[in-house]
Amino acid sequence: MSTGVAVNDKCLDTYQELKLRKTIKYIIYALSEDQREIVVDSTAATGEYDDFIDALPENECRYAIYDFEYEKAGEGKRNKICFFAWSPDTAKIKNKMVYAASKDALRKKLVGISTEIQGTDHSEVSYETVLEKASRGN
Repeated sequence: MSTGVAVNDKCLDTYQELKLRKTIKYIIYALSEDQREIVVDSTAATGEYDDFIDALPENECRYAIYDFEYEKAGEGKRNKICFFAWSPDTAKIKNKMVYAASKDALRKKLVGISTEIQGTDHSEVSYETVLEKASRGN
């Protein structure tokens, strides 16, 4: 299902900054006011995982990318680029439907994502949950 939502060019440019240049730690994407385009809502050059989670709105849907860094026993530090589809239970139904239907428009443009996280509450995006998903394939 597609909503015909466009992806703003800045979304991909910002993603490349995170992926290739490592100058951004996370990106939060949102639908524009008219809901015709996915745009960059905010970014952060630094920050811990908790800062990223705190940046997700309590009652509104968002898409996000986080450069997830973790330690693997005996193998050192690892990084995984994680895509988040944040759709809190408290968001309005229409908001959730539009975000769900528009996700693939953004997701297909962002090449190199290793882990996708679907979150409806904070337990589904907790550090431990994401660590478990990110470290599975190694």
